[in-house]
Amino acid sequence: MKSNDKLVSTSKFLSLVLRHRPEVIGSKLDPEGWLCIDELIAQANAHGKAITLELLHEVVATNDKRRFALSEDGLRIRASQGHSVSGVELNLEETTPPEVLYHGTVAAFLDSIRATGLRKRSRHHVHLSPDEETATKVGSRRGKPIILRVAAETMHRDGHQFCLSANGVWLVDAVPPTYLTFPG
Repeated sequence: MKSNDKLVSTSKFLSLVLRHRPEVIGSKLDPEGWLCIDELIAQANAHGKAITLELLHEVVATNDKRRFALSEDGLRIRASQGHSVSGVELNLEETTPPEVLYHGTVAAFLDSIRATGLRKRSRHHVHLSPDEETATKVGSRRGKPIILRVAAETMHRDGHQFCLSANGVWLVDAVPPTYLTFPG
């Protein structure tokens, strides 16, 4: 078992490469976000980041957010969602969401969200959580979390398409303010 620090730093590095900047190791993701594991390991090591197949598998297996997925043949890896790399399409199937989903944020963004709703900005989708606990963890990364309720079932009925990523994150193009409930 690797030290927790090594697992965390490797997970952060994989997020950088597989979600945002594969070019930092001279690689390119395929159109569905996959990268050959052998290439990832070779390129990471060539660029000063020591990764072994064992370490990579341990990060995938132990990441509590299940950020990464291995292909069925075990030869490729990708981030489950959260890409800002242009041209990546995960090809997830449209799925009917539950009645309510949640979004964790902080007070600094509330005025903008009240005015324009939740927007994907540089990412491919808005990320929604299936429960308040997960949304709280997400929101707390930037400070004191504020949890918004999303009328997902109503949105879907009104024509908005939802997908569910491999790690349980709900994805949608945008959430207009009329579908949001703000606390207190």
